[in-house]
Amino acid sequence: MADGRLSRLAAALIALVAWVGLAVQFDASLEINRTVGATLWGMLRFFTIITNLIVALLFTAIALGRRAATAPSLLGGTTLAILLVGIVYGLLLRGLVELSGGAVLANVLLHQVTPVLVPLYWLAFAPRGVLSPRDPWLWTLLPLAYFLYALARGAIDGRYPYPFMDVSEIGWARTGLNALLIAVGFLIGGFALVGFDRRRAGRGA
Repeated sequence: MADGRLSRLAAALIALVAWVGLAVQFDASLEINRTVGATLWGMLRFFTIITNLIVALLFTAIALGRRAATAPSLLGGTTLAILLVGIVYGLLLRGLVELSGGAVLANVLLHQVTPVLVPLYWLAFAPRGVLSPRDPWLWTLLPLAYFLYALARGAIDGRYPYPFMDVSEIGWARTGLNALLIAVGFLIGGFALVGFDRRRAGRGA
């Protein structure tokens, strides 16, 4: 019972961080876009926003005691996705855009804090040894679907969310290669997470 309460409290903290980050980013973006619709449309262009929204919703559900939200595959896939956010930001995106005001705080919360808190939660509270070798294949559908979605949006309005998928600048061949590399990296990360889950289950036993 104590572990259950602690798990829900930790989930509530993570949900709060994600929601605050999203709210602060919304406020900062609203100053530029002027309307709620344009702001939401602009924010949902980014994998960071979509993934942190998934984190906010999932961990709110966990904090409220929704058992379905603690499904191992769902929690594992969310953990891997938010790790991708942090890793890609650290390796490819840090410092590319000069930020000010609330955008600075939102950037820290969404790119650096949630990508640390979610894996720590997974390590502390996720069931051990229950992930399947099928899970990484399912998890990889998220970044692939996002890539297709972002490219479709870019083809319509000419705006691409990240330099490594900017078809107008680097072309379709380079963009496709970048998508493949990210998908392969995500898949490898997924199998590494499954392998680590099995090892920690063995140590626990």
